Amino acid sequence: MAMARDLQAFSAVLDAEGPSQALAYLNAGVPHRYTAVYRFAGPVLRNVLLHDKAGKMRPDFLAAVPFDKSFCQFVLRDGAFRTDDSSVDARLEGHAYRGVVVSYHSVPLVSLAGDLWGTLSHFDAAPLPLSDEEFALLEGAAKLLAPVLADI
Repeated sequence: MAMARDLQAFSAVLDAEGPSQALAYLNAGVPHRYTAVYRFAGPVLRNVLLHDKAGKMRPDFLAAVPFDKSFCQFVLRDGAFRTDDSSVDARLEGHAYRGVVVSYHSVPLVSLAGDLWGTLSHFDAAPLPLSDEEFALLEGAAKLLAPVLADI
């Protein structure tokens, strides 16, 4: 019997198997290749966790991303950011990664002190939708994941 895809199931995976397997759980329910955690580190974002559906090692270009060239800047500005296809998203006109990171769905990770710590995202180089249910799960997962990541 398959486990229901909900916050309770995510929490059970996080508690039993840790944050890496929790990311794998989130990724299993979406078409996106990557599910990742990025931490704000001054002018760059550092990748601290990455699940690749293809099972490959993290590409170097995903290890650190300049904040001002990232889509994560919009998560900071807007509280979340979603685009199924950045190549046609007018909000991203002139952006360096428009059409490179094509689908991007991200929510903030907030520390227990209320500070923005980083982002939790699904993304891909192909145009892919994310259902409202999966986005709500991503939002809920971020709240449970943030305290666990505080020591990373």
